[in-house]
Amino acid sequence: MESQQYQPLKSPHNPPLTAIVVGAGLGGCAAAIALHHHGHKVLCVLDKVREFGRLGDSLGLGENAFKLLRRWGCKVEEVMAIGNQSPDMVIRRWRDGKILVTQELMDMAGYIGHRGDYHDTFLGWVRQRDIPIRMGSEVVAYEDIDPQPIITLKSGKRLSADIIVACDGIKSLARPLVLKHRDDPVSSGYACFRAFFKPPPEMRLNPLCSHYLEKDSVNIWIGPDLHFIQNTLRNGEEFNWILTHKDDGDVPESWFQPGDMDEVRRLTSDLDPTIREVVQYTQNCLDWKICYRDPLPTWVSPGSHRIALLGDSCHAHLPTSAQGASQACESAGVLATCLDLVERDEVRIATRAYEKLRFGRTRESQTNGEDLRDRWHSALKSVEEDIEIDPESVKIKNRWLYAFDAEEDARTRFKKIRQVVEKELATGKITPLC
Repeated sequence: MESQQYQPLKSPHNPPLTAIVVGAGLGGCAAAIALHHHGHKVLCVLDKVREFGRLGDSLGLGENAFKLLRRWGCKVEEVMAIGNQSPDMVIRRWRDGKILVTQELMDMAGYIGHRGDYHDTFLGWVRQRDIPIRMGSEVVAYEDIDPQPIITLKSGKRLSADIIVACDGIKSLARPLVLKHRDDPVSSGYACFRAFFKPPPEMRLNPLCSHYLEKDSVNIWIGPDLHFIQNTLRNGEEFNWILTHKDDGDVPESWFQPGDMDEVRRLTSDLDPTIREVVQYTQNCLDWKICYRDPLPTWVSPGSHRIALLGDSCHAHLPTSAQGASQACESAGVLATCLDLVERDEVRIATRAYEKLRFGRTRESQTNGEDLRDRWHSALKSVEEDIEIDPESVKIKNRWLYAFDAEEDARTRFKKIRQVVEKELATGKITPLC
């Protein structure tokens, strides 16, 4: 814990509300930690995999997440220590690496680190609170009933709680239950090739690219309809790159689809030679098709209103937003706060207030990432090589997101939102979020 003085809040209910969290990713861990901090009893966190590997590559956590995690008794210095230590990031021209603008790294994502390292830290915080994490526990069915919804595991075991929080990603089983229909993904027209590796000795000796390995660094190359992000960790001991490009392929949405390095080399054939050299040293990569989903009209189950979506299951973000994990933390704090502000038998008021409080904020964060991608991809389309572009046109504009206190906002607006929710529940006409 961050200090011996930390104590979770006392439950406003007697006995405390019980919760089950489905999904032990970053969002699920954040939900468990937030609910525990607010005095609610987290019976368990479930995940279908039997063990976690160091999967994925880099993600960012901003101050909007850190302020909540600190409040919840988490030692955020553990995350900061394993994140990228570069003070700045550099946005460059695609063909020659010319610097277009230098910004503080905090303007982008706060601390960028390996997803697996951050995940291990979050899992540790959950275990410190004696919250059971049950691996190999796949949920196969939900029963949306009062006073406690029920989940059935693949083993046949049935579990129930006052609220079930589904944090199991964009392919969440709870998602079609909440929506009452399937919302299959649609291609966004873009895909990412992603790689994370330890640079070989010969790469460190190559004068073309060795300077990227001398210390932590973040560089971004932008060009027409594509961009390339480089990130090093542990003083250059680990190297991550992400190439976002136009793609209309119909490969299933997956984090584990192998990528075609020949295609990567083709796409980067006219890239700044210093970073193109890094691509030559890359042995393999993953191919992630970026799929689009319309904003959801609801995040809460229609029967009991006691099954709530959180994180990627209801507000997935583009990589350019650098806010997916941070927004999941915000949603966790808001849901836990709303449960504080209702009586034991008013969970439905809390969940319906939660979705209304969060929808606008997450849409702004999502569209911020879409705007950045579009600005990067169009900035150089009709510009001569020797003409300067306005640095403001390619700057990352995330800093406005960080000052926000999600829990304080929930407390401030809850009374007004509650009045709307009570009226909707009384009439049986829930206004869609969008």
